[in-house]
Formats: sequence, C-alpha cells, structure tokens
Amino acid sequence: MLDHEPEHASRWAAVVSIAGKIGCTAQTLNEWVKKAERDSGKPGLTSDMAARLKALERENRELRQANEILRKASAYFAQAELDRRHKP
Repeated sequence: MLDHEPEHASRWAAVVSIAGKIGCTAQTLNEWVKKAERDSGKPGLTSDMAARLKALERENRELRQANEILRKASAYFAQAELDRRHKP
C-alpha cells in the first residue's frame, strides 16, 4: 500500500483502491497500514505496547473489582460483629 500511495490522489484513495484488489475492507487495510507504520518506528503505540496496555487495563479493572468485593465483605462482617455484641 505504501509503495503505491503516491499513484493516488490521497492516502484514503490508495487504501480504497488496494483494499478492493486484495479482498478486504478499506477500514481493515487502513488499520493494518497504521499498525505497520507504528511498528516500524513512527509515533504511536507499537503492537506490543498496545497489547501490554490492554493487559494492564484488564488487570487494573480486575483488581478494582476485587477491592470492592473485599470492602463490602469487610463492612458485612464488621456489621455482623456489632450485631453479635449487642445481643443479650
């Protein structure tokens, strides 16, 4: 795609033209081109960094959920202890 881009009026025109020839959507080819550019050193996240960021975001979400569960359990058991102490 990058080799044939100068033959077209714009990058998007090149993407649309080439996508039709290789049997994929223009959006898919455009994402592939952007990914290849990032992986080759252009500004933006590399594929490895994007995958690592996604994994860290998932881990962060899971830890927040675990903390919420522990907070609720702690409050539940604290209330149960208070109720037990006040019963004659």
